[in-house]
Amino acid sequence: MLLVDKPPGITSHDAVARTRKLIGTRKVGHAGTLDPMATGLLVLGVNSSTRLLTWIVGLDKEYTATIRLGAASSTDDADGELTSRASPAALAAVSESAILTAAAALTGDIEQRPSTVSAIKVAGERSYTLAREGRAAPLAARPVTVAAFEVLQVRHITDSDGAWIDLQVRVECSTGTYIRALARDVGESLGVGGHLTALRRTRIGPFSLDSAHPLGDSLAGALLADALIAPADVARQLFPTVTVDAQQATDLTHGKRIAIDTNAVAGTSWNPAKPNTPTPIAVIGPDGRLVGLVELVDGRARVLVNFPTDGVLA
Repeated sequence: MLLVDKPPGITSHDAVARTRKLIGTRKVGHAGTLDPMATGLLVLGVNSSTRLLTWIVGLDKEYTATIRLGAASSTDDADGELTSRASPAALAAVSESAILTAAAALTGDIEQRPSTVSAIKVAGERSYTLAREGRAAPLAARPVTVAAFEVLQVRHITDSDGAWIDLQVRVECSTGTYIRALARDVGESLGVGGHLTALRRTRIGPFSLDSAHPLGDSLAGALLADALIAPADVARQLFPTVTVDAQQATDLTHGKRIAIDTNAVAGTSWNPAKPNTPTPIAVIGPDGRLVGLVELVDGRARVLVNFPTDGVLA
């Protein structure tokens, strides 16, 4: 696995393409798209480690963002056309306490209406495709969880385009939450419109932007080798783990079910009193390599996915 800090102006697919060239393999994938405007943490899987991405995509996420109050946008962010402008009087009437109340109302388990430029499919077509073609349809609200919506700073600014209120915010949320939709909804609730002007992802589950590397030509050679994270080390952060002997590792690789001592399983999320709970367990071989992910059924391991060696920190 590789943690990179995506720069602005490129797509997540562009970041994957650059990494393919750096590492010299076609098999690279990512866990969670970032828009071209957005920056920050992108978790990449290399070779067999792409099989771990399925479990990373659904993890909770953290962002810092700038929300601009004073106008709505056709895309709910700065890339769209401003569709309405609040009057100076309406903007002046927005108090800091009203802003905090609006953010609090969008915290917790909420129903969120995704942006029309999202990747959600409508009748087999991406919503953003329909929006670009002028055929955008309202998307149904869906449940998401916003664990934290913290307003860090409120700034009243004036530029050549007029007066604005910029909010620096921090958001912790479940996967599938649209930060630009939060920007839109805050603006709507305050009656002045709002859109996203900056977005930076700082965390995905246990993986932090602090451990990420800039994506560029400098990420090569020895630095790249140091930056890559072994699948077993990733798995230890995500799942309970158990170490097996060489024969058990071979049996699992061949798809056989083996007995697992539930008392030997380690991890904060593991409850030996409930061994049949459908929680993946990472199986580590005697050489420290990730053999596979299994689930326990009556004390025996059933393979969910195996991880063959592939030459890159396998």
